[in-house]
Amino acid sequence: MHLSDGKPGCCYTIEQIALPVEMEHRLEALGMTIGTKVSVANRKGRGILIIKLRGTRFALGYNITKNIRVRCEA
Repeated sequence: MHLSDGKPGCCYTIEQIALPVEMEHRLEALGMTIGTKVSVANRKGRGILIIKLRGTRFALGYNITKNIRVRCEA
């Protein structure tokens, strides 16, 4: 599934990031790498997600989250 389909309060593990190289490197610098656990804190209008990643909250737009594949953690 894609991160854009994530539900608030659920935890996910990142499996694949399919973004332009510059954007992918920026996310890696922020700590978003393959195998990292993220949780969806909130959903805002127009597909914006507030995620919690390594103790920090980030807002990501739909154009980014639709290109990040995740798997649900039970």
